[in-house]
Amino acid sequence: MKTLLLSSIILCLSCTAVTPQQRTVPVDTTVITHHNTIINGNKITYTAQTGTQPVYIEDEALATLYYTYYTRDITGNREKRPLIISFNGGPGAASVWMHMAYTGPMIVKIDDEGYPVQPYGIRNNPYSILDVADIVFVRGCLISLPYYFFSGKNGAPFSSVNNFRFC
Repeated sequence: MKTLLLSSIILCLSCTAVTPQQRTVPVDTTVITHHNTIINGNKITYTAQTGTQPVYIEDEALATLYYTYYTRDITGNREKRPLIISFNGGPGAASVWMHMAYTGPMIVKIDDEGYPVQPYGIRNNPYSILDVADIVFVRGCLISLPYYFFSGKNGAPFSSVNNFRFC
């Protein structure tokens, strides 16, 4: 009995000494793909770039913003081409609907009442604004896919009131 009790105490003490795993996430990543679609009856070729953008405080990466960036493939001067930046919609209005049901080049297959249609998937968005403007969809800190890091001297600046500091 004493052996069982001693073994249980040693096991409990050794479990409390275990530290949690450190999660490491690449701070800056990018994936680029090329596509085509039909918008307002015209064939449009475009480039989709998705990735993470680091957020720094005093040279320390504390978080990443997740983005998807669509650019129409055009030749010539891009300086006068408009850029639309769409931030996360906030609580109750996820940015996925801005991205996949409104402005993006592809939309979710839905019926006239807005319900998903089988087979589920996506289709070309004939009313996308990509024919006239490039689009960036941004998800801020503490919202789903972006990552945040609470190690370092700056603590957790992306919560509560401080969340509005970068997001």
